[in-house]
Amino acid sequence: MSTAAILFFALLLDAIMGEPKWLWDRLPHPAVLMGRAVSLLDNRFNPAHGGFKAGALTLVLLMSGAYLLGWGLSQLGGVVQILVTAILLAQRSLVQHVREVADGLRVSLGDGRRAVAMIVSRDTGAMDRSAVARSAIESAAENLSDGVIAPAFWFLVGGLPGLMVYKVVNTADSMIGYRTPRYEYFGKAAARMDDVMNWLPARLTCALIALPAGVAGAWRAIARDAAQHRSPNAGWPEAAMARAIGVALAGPRAYDGKMQEFPWVGGAGARIIGPEAIDAALHRLWQAWGLMLGLVLIFALFG
Repeated sequence: MSTAAILFFALLLDAIMGEPKWLWDRLPHPAVLMGRAVSLLDNRFNPAHGGFKAGALTLVLLMSGAYLLGWGLSQLGGVVQILVTAILLAQRSLVQHVREVADGLRVSLGDGRRAVAMIVSRDTGAMDRSAVARSAIESAAENLSDGVIAPAFWFLVGGLPGLMVYKVVNTADSMIGYRTPRYEYFGKAAARMDDVMNWLPARLTCALIALPAGVAGAWRAIARDAAQHRSPNAGWPEAAMARAIGVALAGPRAYDGKMQEFPWVGGAGARIIGPEAIDAALHRLWQAWGLMLGLVLIFALFG
C-alpha cells in the first residue's frame, strides 16, 4: 500500500472515529507519552536553566527516538500505519473542541469562557463574547495546520518516521519553546525546528482554506496580514480564515493578567462576532480537510 493510500484511509478514520474516550481512559495517548519524554529530558538536561547546547541535544535525542519508533512501527504493515497515523491526526477532535465553545456561548458567556479556556493559553476570565469567539476561531485555524495538515504533509514526505518526528518536535515546542528564564536558551532549538517544519504546511493550510472559500485572489492581502502575526507560521492560516469568514482576528488579548496589544489580522472584518462565526469557521475546517483528502486521493491513484 502506498504512503498516500495509507494517509487517505487514516484521514477518513480520524474524521469518523476521532479520539475514542474509552480507549484513552485506559491507555496513554501517544502525545502524552511524547510529553513525558520531553519532561524526562528537560529534568535531566535542564535542572538549572540549561543552555542552547543542552536543548539542542535534547531535541536530537527526541527526534532520533521518534524516527526509530516510526520506522519500527512502519515495518508492521499498512494496517498498523493507518491506525497510528489516524491517532496522530486531530481533525475530528479539533472540530469537537471548537464546537463546544460555540455551544457554550449559546448557553452563556461563562460557559463559552470555560470551553475556550480548554483550548487556548491566554486569560479568558474577562473575555467578552467576541473575544471568546475570536479565540476559538484562531485556535481552529492554527490547529488545523499543526494538528492535521502538517502531520499529513510530513507523513507524505517521510512516512511514519517523518510524522513521528514532526509530532515530537511540535510537542517539544509546546512544552519548552518559550521565552522564559528557564527555556529562553534551552527551548530555542525546539522552537526553531518547529518553525522550520511548519513553514510550508502553514502556507499549504492557508491555501486549503482560501481556495474553497473563494478568497485565494486576495493572497497578497492575506500574506500582508500574516506578516503582522507574532508567529512566522500561525498568521497564515489565521489570515486565510479571517478573509474566508469575514472577521477580524488576533488583536489585543491578556496573558498572565497583562493586556498585550497585538495587530489585527484581517482588520477590515467584523469585530463583534459570536457563535455563528465559529460555526462558519468549522465549515471552513471541513472544506480544507475535504480538499486535502481529495489531493491525497489523487496522489494515491496517480502518484
